[in-house]
Amino acid sequence: MRKHTSFLKSINESEILRGNCKLEKFDTGDKFIHQNHPYTSDLDIFGQHSVFQLVNRATTESGTMRLSEWLSEPAANDEIHNRQKAIKELSQKLDWRQDFQASGMHFQNKKSDYFKLLDWVEEPVVLLKYRRIYLAVAIILPVLLFLSLYYFTINITSPNGYVYLLSCIAVIFVNYLILRKINPFAERIVKTATGNISTLRAYRTLISKIENESFRSKKLYELQSILIKGKYSAYNEINKLCRILDFSHQRRVKKDPLNGNHFYSILNGLLLIDIYLIIGVEKWKSKNKAFLKPWSKVVSEFEGINSLAGFCYSNPSYTFPEITEKSNYVYFESLGHPLINSDKRVCNNFHSKGHGDIVMITGSNMGGKSTFLRTVGVNLVLALAGAPCCAVYGQVSNLKLHTSMRTQDNLKEGVSSFYAELDRTEKMLKLIESSHNVFFLLDEMFKGTNSEDRHKGGFSLINQISKLLTSGIIATHDIELAKLSGNKKLVAN
Repeated sequence: MRKHTSFLKSINESEILRGNCKLEKFDTGDKFIHQNHPYTSDLDIFGQHSVFQLVNRATTESGTMRLSEWLSEPAANDEIHNRQKAIKELSQKLDWRQDFQASGMHFQNKKSDYFKLLDWVEEPVVLLKYRRIYLAVAIILPVLLFLSLYYFTINITSPNGYVYLLSCIAVIFVNYLILRKINPFAERIVKTATGNISTLRAYRTLISKIENESFRSKKLYELQSILIKGKYSAYNEINKLCRILDFSHQRRVKKDPLNGNHFYSILNGLLLIDIYLIIGVEKWKSKNKAFLKPWSKVVSEFEGINSLAGFCYSNPSYTFPEITEKSNYVYFESLGHPLINSDKRVCNNFHSKGHGDIVMITGSNMGGKSTFLRTVGVNLVLALAGAPCCAVYGQVSNLKLHTSMRTQDNLKEGVSSFYAELDRTEKMLKLIESSHNVFFLLDEMFKGTNSEDRHKGGFSLINQISKLLTSGIIATHDIELAKLSGNKKLVAN
């Protein structure tokens, strides 16, 4: 209880840090960074001082993965609506949310491998197919052994005593051969238990919290119903596996004779306990392997929603934007960047009416053009993940976002920054051609070349984009380029 209270204290201290945009201590989500992603690197979705650090409250590996997916890919409209309702409901369950997060913190294990656990559950069973034979052997041989020992003790002085002694030795030798054969499977169980017991305990605890709470929103109720089907409970089933794997720790790997459980080894040699252990695990896998992945997905979804609900609760002035069926539509009132402290944040209105509406932002260096582009981009990412946005009001289409802002050279692959920008621009144009509902953010086009070529290239690209059914924002300090863009909207600062 003291440890749980300590975790609750840590959670609230973390909320204060997030409220002040002090994110240094939080998981950066670096493992989710992909330089070729359409927008995550440019918009600080992952990394130091990132959106992921701001919103992530997940404690399991699969939970952080789910949240990263939501921030990396827009959801379908129905899913966005369902997430918004779930986030609103969960944001008001303050005690439950924090208890849920603190419960997962008891079992955080940075070395856990979610995929290895799923692969292990899918491994084919071995002894279960012949369980009747093995269980019969596990009963008959110990009975023969104890009968031989009994008759040996009562006939120890007679010539027949040696016969029973030889019988004991023979049975023990047969036990040894059987255990040697099945030893790799038993060791595999111990290895799995050592690497994944914390993950399973976390799932067990978090599932218990989900099963015992009542929910109204469609998404939360449907997720809960996956865990409970009549008398069949995910918590009960995972609890059974945890007990078996906990017991397997008594066995230990025999590579450590000083710390190994010798009592288990003796009983195993006499009673063939490994057979019961392996069959117990394989029986569980055979019954539940089809459900473990859906169960873990439920926990992951709840952790994703819980993260965004915590973000929502901590920012009551933020709004859930409406998702419109209009194409390429973006409208925000008093839009700000959530990674900038509220006392330093500058908010602006923004409106992009639809196809062909290209906004030009001009001004000097250090004028805030890049920050504004990221402000629009980050809030679109949040909106399309189902999260609230740093705005008073919002209405957006379900867009595919593409950015070109931080193109860098790659000495290892011999790629210049200019070539990298050309490559990224080409990918953007291909995306626009394949899907018209694209919103782009371009910052200082062709900055890797001289001013004259940059000017010509920028004007050519603007003309090319204007012929496509798309919309977006282009930032440049080249005011003449904006004037040459003709009837494109000009915003000067």
